[in-house]
Parts: sequence; C-alpha cells; structure tokens
Amino acid sequence: MNLKPLFTPRTMAVCGVSLKNEAHPANVIFNKNNLRYPIETYALNPKGGTFQREPLYPDFSAIPEHIDLAVIATRAEAVETVLADCLKNKVGAAVVVSAGFAEIGNHRLQERITSMALEASFPIIGPNCLGIHRPARFDTLFLPSERLVRPEKGNLAFISQSGGVLVDQMLKFAGQGIGLSAGVSIGNKAVVREIDLLAYFDRDPSTRVMAFYIEGFAENEGRHFVQAAQACKKPVVVMKSGKSPGGSKAASSHTASMAGDYFVFKEVMQQHSIAVAKDEHELGAFCESLSNFETQIEGRVGIVTVSGGHGVVAVDTCTEHGLQVPVLSKATREAILPRLNPSIRDIASLDNPVDLTGSSFDSDFVAVTDILSRSPEVDAILILLLPYSPGISTDISAKLSHIHQREGKPMVAYLPKDEKYRIILEGFELYNIPVSPSIEGSVLMLEALRRCKKC
Repeated sequence: MNLKPLFTPRTMAVCGVSLKNEAHPANVIFNKNNLRYPIETYALNPKGGTFQREPLYPDFSAIPEHIDLAVIATRAEAVETVLADCLKNKVGAAVVVSAGFAEIGNHRLQERITSMALEASFPIIGPNCLGIHRPARFDTLFLPSERLVRPEKGNLAFISQSGGVLVDQMLKFAGQGIGLSAGVSIGNKAVVREIDLLAYFDRDPSTRVMAFYIEGFAENEGRHFVQAAQACKKPVVVMKSGKSPGGSKAASSHTASMAGDYFVFKEVMQQHSIAVAKDEHELGAFCESLSNFETQIEGRVGIVTVSGGHGVVAVDTCTEHGLQVPVLSKATREAILPRLNPSIRDIASLDNPVDLTGSSFDSDFVAVTDILSRSPEVDAILILLLPYSPGISTDISAKLSHIHQREGKPMVAYLPKDEKYRIILEGFELYNIPVSPSIEGSVLMLEALRRCKKC
C-alpha cells in the first residue's frame, strides 16, 4: 500500500462542502487549505454550483486534475459512495473524518469500506478522525485555524488515535519548541494502522523520531507493533491509555479499540528499547530530547549547578530514574580547580554535582562544562541554571551551546520559566539543547536517551 499520497499530495479534494453551513467540517478544511497552503484544493458537492467564487464539483471525474488526496467529510452513510468514486477515478488516498462507524457500533459499514480499500490497496486514514497536519504543506484538521496552536516544522512525527490528544499535544509541543514533521489522527484506523505508519515514517527523511498515543490494538496487534518498532532505525516513543478497567472501557467506546493488558505491554516495550511515556509530561520530555540528540547514553550524568539544593534534588531524581551521578575522579577535579575564578575555588564543591555556588560567573560554568564534555567519566551533562545569580549573564546559554556544538556530548538544561529569561532559553534552543522548567523534566530528557537504542 502506497502511503505517499497521504503525506505528500500535490492535489486535494474536499468532499461534503456545504452551501448552507459555513461551519461544516468540509468547509473549514477547504477554506484552510485553499487559502493558506501550497496545495491545489478542490471542493466537492453532488449538487454542484459555486462556493466562495470557486466551482463545486459534483464528483471526481469533473475535476480537471488527478486528485492525490480526498478528504471525506460527509455523513457516514454517504462515505461508501464517495469511496467508490475515489476508486473509479484512481484517487491516491483518502482521509475520512466522518464519524458514525465502529465507534458507535456500526461495524458493518466500517467493514464494507475497509474491504473496498484493502481490495484496491487504497490507503485510508480514519474514519472518525481529524486526519493529517503537515506544517507548511497541508492540514485536514477541521478545526478553525485561529483556534489552533501549531508547532513549527520539525522532525517529530506524532500519531494519535485521538484527535483531541493530537491537538492538545500540538499546543504543548509548540510551547516546548518541538517541531513536527507530521501530526496524524487515525481514529478508528480501519485501513492504515500504527504499524503502517511506523514503516512510512521510518523511511521519511524529514522525520527523526516517531511518537504514538495508543488506546488499543486488535487481537495480537500489540505484539506485531512492538516487533515493528524494534526493527525501526529511529527511536519510538509510546504513550498508551487504557491502564485501568474504566480507561479500557472508555477507549473501546471512543475508537472501538481493545485496550489489552497495559502492564504487560509496557514491560515488553521497555525490553525492546521503546520509550514508554506514562503521561503527557514524560511524552513531551522524551520527544524533545530524542528530536535533538542522536546519541544513546549509558546514563552517567555530570551535574553543574549554582545551588546545592538543586543539585541534591537532581541527584535524587536521577537515581529514581535509574541514572548514575558518579563522583568525579581526582584528576578531573584537579583539572577543574585552576580554571575557576579565585573567589570560588575554596567554596565550590567539585565531586558531582559540581556546585559552583551563587558567587560563580559564566566563565566557571564554561570551564566545568568544557572539561565534563571531554571527560569519559560522564556521558551526559545536566546544567541547573539559576539566572538570578548575579554573576550569570544572558550570554551563558550561547557560551555553553558552543561547547556542545564542538564536543557533541548530550546536554540538557533546567531553567526557571519566566518571560524575562527568554533570551537565555532561546540561546539553548538555537543550538538544539533541550530545556525544561523542572528538574524532573530535564532528567526525563536524559532518561529517554538511556532507554532508546536508536538515538
């Protein structure tokens, strides 16, 4: 099955555009793509006519170009007819946003469109979904543009059974500075399923990391998913719902999925080096880290801080997550000491965490980070930056980033979240150093590098 028309279409036809209801999903999708994206977009309605000075085509045969992607937003009972027209006119693929299928017990209708598509090797996303968002390319989400917060173009492909979770995560990814290569809501996944998308995005040159929100699988599908994810060349992150009996029941009614035994699935995924995110907080941290680094770590962390208390919290958090904070060797400590400002040489603690105290300067951070970046004793560096320390300048992130660029050792930073520190944040982000406003979040970014073998 060729998924290329789903993700790199040149032409799109939106089926179900209404002359009476401007807020109809088909209208929203047509307006969004016709006016804002570089994709040739056509509107379909069996009655024909015009819509906003654009022709309304009664069927695919009337459209003057071959259609790569059909977006079907009609009533559920009309989808079968539209799909037959797609196949007749050799449309490349379809996104079916229409609801009213297996999720409400209408299994026969879903089975019919599934059989039609599989027999013709015709890829369908959905039904009962929002579809696909590809930054700067096209967007089948039937939500008004002015209400959406969209990430910039990036290297993360996020696939979600839930359209609501997709949109919510897009907002959070944007806030974290995580860019998307694609956001995909698959809904009932009648034809194209997670395994198909694993294979596609593993080959997609614009994607470095794949993340999934999964409610459930068909029988035995979970095992096949794990095997396919293990075979991928790229890291895979999974957040799965249905952990409780109530959650399993809700998942079934939402997208007609079998939730299965979450704890067994989690253990199997972790054994195969797939990063399992227990919640949205972990999902964001894992995705941010893996989208920036290509190096797996054993988990030996060097911590640099101006606050002893923050250092203690970081050690506890690292230990909780299975990361090590080794005591630095005498040789490393002796290499650090003469490079520190004389005013802090007698009061700084150099064991690990390296506590430079509140009297330190940019040059002290630079000196320690430079040495740790070249030391085999640690394979990642955690910077605990308290920018209200008087000796720390707004240039500190750029200075540390230059070391990371030169040496390549993974580095993450903790930075309190406030608009007045944005220039420091941007200095890290410019050089792809992940930043978290919590110590827990920054440690999770390192944990992702330890868990995933394909960084």
